[in-house]
Amino acid sequence: MCTICKACVTLVLAIAVVTPGWAIVAFPETVDLDSLFWDGPLGAAIDDSSATFHIFAPRALRVHVHLFGEPFQPAIASHALTPLAQGCWAGEVRVPPEARYYGYTVAGPDEPGEMYDSSVVVADPYSPAVVTENHYTHGGRTLLYPPGEFDWEGDTGIPLRPEDLIIYEAHVRDLTVDPSSGVPDSLRGTYLGLCHKDGPGGLPHLLRLGVNAVEFLPLHEFGNLEVSYRDSSAPVFNTWNPYERNHWGYMTSYFFAPEAYYATGQSLEPKGACGADGRQVTEFKQMVKTLHRHGIAVIVDVVYNHVSQYDLNSFKLIDKEYYFRLAKDGTFLSLSGCGNDFKTERPMARRLIVDSILHWMREYHVDGFRFDLATMIDDETLEEITRRARGLNPAVILVAEPWGGGEYDLGRFSRLGWSVWNDRIRNGIKGRTPGSEHGLILGAFLPGEDHATVLNHLMGSVIEGGGPLLSPLHAVNYLESHDDHTLGDFVRIALGKADAHAPVADMLQHVRLTQDELRVHRLASLALCCSQGSIMLAQGQEFARTKVIAPTAAPDTLVGYVDHNSYNKDNATNWLNYDHAAINNGLIEYYGAMIALRKAYRGLGEASCESVTPLDTGDSLCVGLLIASSDLGDPGDLLVFLNGSPRHVKARLPRGRWVPLVIGDQVGTMPNSSLQGQLTLPSTTGALLIREP
Repeated sequence: MCTICKACVTLVLAIAVVTPGWAIVAFPETVDLDSLFWDGPLGAAIDDSSATFHIFAPRALRVHVHLFGEPFQPAIASHALTPLAQGCWAGEVRVPPEARYYGYTVAGPDEPGEMYDSSVVVADPYSPAVVTENHYTHGGRTLLYPPGEFDWEGDTGIPLRPEDLIIYEAHVRDLTVDPSSGVPDSLRGTYLGLCHKDGPGGLPHLLRLGVNAVEFLPLHEFGNLEVSYRDSSAPVFNTWNPYERNHWGYMTSYFFAPEAYYATGQSLEPKGACGADGRQVTEFKQMVKTLHRHGIAVIVDVVYNHVSQYDLNSFKLIDKEYYFRLAKDGTFLSLSGCGNDFKTERPMARRLIVDSILHWMREYHVDGFRFDLATMIDDETLEEITRRARGLNPAVILVAEPWGGGEYDLGRFSRLGWSVWNDRIRNGIKGRTPGSEHGLILGAFLPGEDHATVLNHLMGSVIEGGGPLLSPLHAVNYLESHDDHTLGDFVRIALGKADAHAPVADMLQHVRLTQDELRVHRLASLALCCSQGSIMLAQGQEFARTKVIAPTAAPDTLVGYVDHNSYNKDNATNWLNYDHAAINNGLIEYYGAMIALRKAYRGLGEASCESVTPLDTGDSLCVGLLIASSDLGDPGDLLVFLNGSPRHVKARLPRGRWVPLVIGDQVGTMPNSSLQGQLTLPSTTGALLIREP
């Protein structure tokens, strides 16, 4: 066995000997891995009774493709592939009529730290559809015949300008799986559940709220199941996740395949499997088409910085050294905090990421992407994504989570012309922690921030005001996401209604908002909807959703406590409860009215810095903005006040007469109520007014 160093590999160039069942190859030349690039086909091409397979496996000694009639039964045929140039292997094989699935085995250098195992079948990295075992090892087989033509009925997507985006961050399953959604049992928690048009939950709720884009938590096929809890025979001893689940989806296994668990008729019951007939492909497309018909764009949260941690991962078993960032001793780096960091800078890893993005745009009409831990993706890959994606769709939505791996850089993505999650406004308006560090809506400034800082947050955190962004159009302003406490629970804890360290005694009382809570939430809604750039709400933010850990079979000692990290709970902790939404219906109506106003007045999302004038309200915790927006087509200039002060504030109005659009808890045009001279703002209230012509 030849020795393989970490800096270079022996490139497979020719077959030296072929023996029955095996291709034994010679290694006459050493080549830097980064010099390899295969620009030909990858994956499987099916033609009548034959198929041609291509797989990039640069350090492999032998590669076989195996055909299956049943996904996890013995193979009905196996064929050795032939090494081509640039690290690619290929073969054309006859496909028996009963074959429905395929997978690969890869043999490679037998050196310390390697993960090659020619006894383990892995699915194709370019799989358009996968059937997976319901086990944390997540064994997969690629469907030879995924569903074919789909009638898009003329659908071409939803082109939206950044400043027009009103995003709803959501989890496909959470939106409809709870019985309170009114979705039929057979559709609850599925892609098709979001096509159901009756009942209080799912699509009708989105339409009622008025959002024009949904940003779904990851929908690429991912490792749903984690290692058994406190099982000493497992590869790691799981002491942290009694649910043995990864609900949110940030553990991608296959970059081209839709998650099968969200198709109809699937479950994660032990010894079962998901995705055997490929219906996830058609049902995902039906969901996208339905949302588009109702004017809602689809953004998918994508995870390219790491892959699933505990499964029989194709990349690890095809070539660990090529696809991952490794320490000197060959162990995985985990700056992502997720067990393995994907080496995005490798040419073929870069190609795979870009091919994946284009696949979702072409095949699924996806309108945009939110990139998880985007700072861990190298610059060249980001630039290639930008060039290729915008070449296909100039209006494609590209959003970065601008941190990860110890880095934090909003400006890097702004310079690329991307949008970024603007956590600066989140922290400045809401606060960092509910127990101590509060923001404007709770009557405080964060340490190191002041009135001017908050003004800059509202202006999209642009450079002109001391922020990092080149344009407010690059800001995705938000106050809540899937991470950390919900805004509802943050406010409950901050106001002393809930205790982060004690169980909730009365759920209905906990859910129902007090007048003090309502004032804070209305002020938060006004601040968000008057911020420049895009805006994003998290699912349930509009009714102050709570995440109280629900009773389940899992041995969780914190049942009844408010949860700030619910990544592992496929239960009522995360599922949207529309009965709770009905309890706080007034807040939903307020959010809906604010969203309607944002759509009606361009000055609320696309005003330039030059057109916004800060106003002196006499109280640093009361922010005032005059927006000269008539040049944007609005019928008059706009005036925004956000009073986070514990005191009433008498704010001086600029010259002219002003018609209230929002005053405290009232939203909408208020006839015969124009004001001039002065406006009294009670504590924790806001106002939005428009100047009479």
